[in-house]
Amino acid sequence: MIMKSNFLIHKSSIYILRIAVSGIFLVASISHLTNVDGTIARIENAPMKGFALFFGDPRTLVILSGIAMLIAGISFLIGYKTRWSAIVLIAILIPITLTIQVGQMSSMGPLFKNIAIFGGLLFFAINDFDSQFKIQKT
Repeated sequence: MIMKSNFLIHKSSIYILRIAVSGIFLVASISHLTNVDGTIARIENAPMKGFALFFGDPRTLVILSGIAMLIAGISFLIGYKTRWSAIVLIAILIPITLTIQVGQMSSMGPLFKNIAIFGGLLFFAINDFDSQFKIQKT
């Protein structure tokens, strides 16, 4: 059962959160697409590289994830299909985090950065802001 609650959320805070969260994916997508070999090297040097390699060829994964992050990141940024773009970005973020960040105990900051980004994306995946901000016809 879904309970509806009335919370007052300032509309601009939603835009600011969406812009802030989308930035990491836009930058990462450009890196994935312009530095494919460097990104592959990061995967091959990662403690959990077997997790990524389970899904296929690293070059294909890097290029596909770069394209997906770019498209979903732009969609998320402009607020088009926000819930679905957040879900796509979560689906990309989880394997990247498990492959690259988990197992690097010396640098826990990036792991918790990704956990925070996951929280921001989850906020938009759970809440339907696309329909809430549409102008209702009378």
